[in-house]
Amino acid sequence: MRLPYVIAELGVNFYDTARVENITPLEAAKKYIDEAKRVGINGVKFQCYKAETLASKNSPAYWDTSKEPTTSQYELFKKFDAFGKEEYELLCQYCKQKGIDFISTPFDYESVDYLENLVDVYKISSSDISNLPFIRYIAKKDKPIYLSVGASYLSEIEEAVRTIREENRKEICLLHCVLSYPTRNEDANLSIIKSLKKWFPDLTIGYSDHTMPDDSMIILTTAYMYGAEVIEKHFTLDKTLQGNDHYHAGNPEDFKKAICNFNLIATISGNGEKTVLNCEKISRKEARRSLVIKRKMSVGEMIKEEDIICKRPGIGINPKDIDKVIGRCLRYDVEEDTILDWDMI
Repeated sequence: MRLPYVIAELGVNFYDTARVENITPLEAAKKYIDEAKRVGINGVKFQCYKAETLASKNSPAYWDTSKEPTTSQYELFKKFDAFGKEEYELLCQYCKQKGIDFISTPFDYESVDYLENLVDVYKISSSDISNLPFIRYIAKKDKPIYLSVGASYLSEIEEAVRTIREENRKEICLLHCVLSYPTRNEDANLSIIKSLKKWFPDLTIGYSDHTMPDDSMIILTTAYMYGAEVIEKHFTLDKTLQGNDHYHAGNPEDFKKAICNFNLIATISGNGEKTVLNCEKISRKEARRSLVIKRKMSVGEMIKEEDIICKRPGIGINPKDIDKVIGRCLRYDVEEDTILDWDMI
């Protein structure tokens, strides 16, 4: 069982860390990258946008305002849109130095263009699944695309995939996602992962998570067991911080637990081939049974059914051959509890 590709969605959480630690957002972003690398995450993902091109000034909130009290999308995004091409180039270079992949979700055409030389994969948000002109523009960059499919109908997913395929034959990964922050456990609907694998057998299927982290990271682990090949979750260094995505994000230790779970599952799953393993070869011989003589017998005596018992170890005549032994005569004197072999009869 192949391990999933794990993405830490840094989003813009590092801005809040910068504020409380009195460091620059760039320094905070690098701290996030360092921690993601430390716990074994494969890639970190940023969000590239400008509030003016993303949301109308009249756009209402769709998140839990008891956790993030800003009631306007525009006002919230305006707080976290300071970075542009220069900053993301520096972060991309830093990721390369650390040996972790740099990924980003662009939310405007300018971001798509400057990310072209920075990313190996474009991530497209669920919110843009119906924005077909934008999807087509990204597809023309001829790079793999990871597309979240939250809050969509199957027909919309099919239309988005067709649009990509008209321009691009690279990998497409569909990420099951619930566009609700946070996602209640009863709304997680992880079985959609299995359905997507059935509906789109030629595509990579993954999961982008917005549930609250559980103590053992069972939700992400279940997604992996259901077949998710890419797993993404929001990432924070402090889940108690007020701000955009901290309240439903996982911290480094949460991700570490999940990755340990993935490794254990991959280890115990094996390859599905039914054969005798090297670790079983001794016990296969010692724990199986052989035909054993129950009493002291003399040369020339004929062996009867009542003279035989099946006992361990399995180094003699296999019990399945008992009918071939009954009625034959001994070539030697044998003691009680002798394990029979073929040269004795």
